[in-house]
Amino acid sequence: MIAYTGLFLSALIAATILPMQSEAVLVGLLLGGGHPALPLLIVATVGNVLGSVINWYLGRYLLRFQDRAWFPSSKARLARAQGWYRRYGRWSLLGSWLPIVGDPLTVAAGLMREPIGPFLVLVTIAKGTRYLVLAALTLAWI
Repeated sequence: MIAYTGLFLSALIAATILPMQSEAVLVGLLLGGGHPALPLLIVATVGNVLGSVINWYLGRYLLRFQDRAWFPSSKARLARAQGWYRRYGRWSLLGSWLPIVGDPLTVAAGLMREPIGPFLVLVTIAKGTRYLVLAALTLAWI
């Protein structure tokens, strides 16, 4: 149970703006061999998607504070992000698994008021596929 909890928390935190490497935790657990791969994939995916939902909520509700000094983005930078999202739309969420740009994509989806249903479907596909490929490569290596 501790392994699953640790994997869930690392995946959740990794999907937020805080630095964390859930992939290393997943690979370590797979290499350890003490846990079946499918439950590990499910736990990692659920944790990572939930972290992205946190980002979506942040984007959705923090926009009202954009005139405050502590707001993390300038108006110009925010306008650029919104323009990019309008151009590529919800399908850009399939890139939510990517390092560096994936987390801002999920915040931008919230800022753009992307409905939660399509958001969850696309982000789950993206993040679940990433973990599936990583697990397949890891298990093939053993």
